[in-house]
Amino acid sequence: MAGSSQQRVKICLVLCLVGIVSAAEYSTSSSSTTSSGSSSNYLLNPLFYVSKCPRALDTIKKLVTNAVLYEPRMGASLLRLHFHDCFVQGCDASVLLKDTATFKGEQGALPNVNSLRGFEVIENIKAELERQCPGVVSCADILTVAARDSVVALGGVGWPLGLGRRDSTTASLSGANSDLPSPFLNFDGLVAAFQKKRFTVNEMVALSGAHTIGSARCLLFRSRIYNATDIDSSYAEELKANCPKQGGDSNLSPIDTTSKNVFDSSYYTNLISKKGLFHSDQQLFSGVSAALQVKTYSSFPLLFKFDFANAMVKMSNLSPLTGNQGQIRNVCSRVN
Repeated sequence: MAGSSQQRVKICLVLCLVGIVSAAEYSTSSSSTTSSGSSSNYLLNPLFYVSKCPRALDTIKKLVTNAVLYEPRMGASLLRLHFHDCFVQGCDASVLLKDTATFKGEQGALPNVNSLRGFEVIENIKAELERQCPGVVSCADILTVAARDSVVALGGVGWPLGLGRRDSTTASLSGANSDLPSPFLNFDGLVAAFQKKRFTVNEMVALSGAHTIGSARCLLFRSRIYNATDIDSSYAEELKANCPKQGGDSNLSPIDTTSKNVFDSSYYTNLISKKGLFHSDQQLFSGVSAALQVKTYSSFPLLFKFDFANAMVKMSNLSPLTGNQGQIRNVCSRVN
């Protein structure tokens, strides 16, 4: 009886994932007709570019896939870029704006400075789309689609996306400093940071799985490997070889020590073994309900991918600009 029940769970997971992949493929191979209304409230549409720029999504996917094949770490960088964009003013490409003599952007914020990467990939995609369809595809949509395609390129599943975001003409340095979750947060701090953006604890645990890919600087985990008690001692010693007590702030270590370039659930297995790189990572295993979810994802990787995809759909819908709001930037790093 238990075996048949477990089989039904597995079948359900597979069917759910097939649905996500199918929907994602639908939105990748199609684009959208723009609605003629000038209202800024109309819904994002997976078909937004189908008549105005029919090759837009295929172009983004091709260039992202090539970039990730050339440097697998770029997949994590593009995913993080989207996250750091949406968590501040919403998914409006504000994170891409560079400082000017009269403007201070978000790239100089503490969570971003000397840390965010992938800007050149986004600009290359934008330049190609400007050649195909001038003034049509927003940088905000490019960021959103590139995040999904990066996950797919590294072994994750896709998710359906509404399109039609527009680009902001402003940025918020203070918002980037206050709203982006720190790797030093305790469990309650993490919950508060995600609840501020209306994510549940379950969604927070799922989104944290983005750390199954990518690397981090010694500066961000040094205090953990030298002072924490909730860390595997042999793991800490391995990290110390590349992260001394002094110096080497920019030395990199994989966040997921098992499979840093594969989008899988080993991140959660590592937490069970006390091998979370960040203090905030390991904190997920300190909350009772979160710890149970960590164990579940470790045992059922398809469930993790399904929940991550659902949470990313919600992420992509954080306060987008639509209609006549904002603009379509000609170059992603500056306003027109």
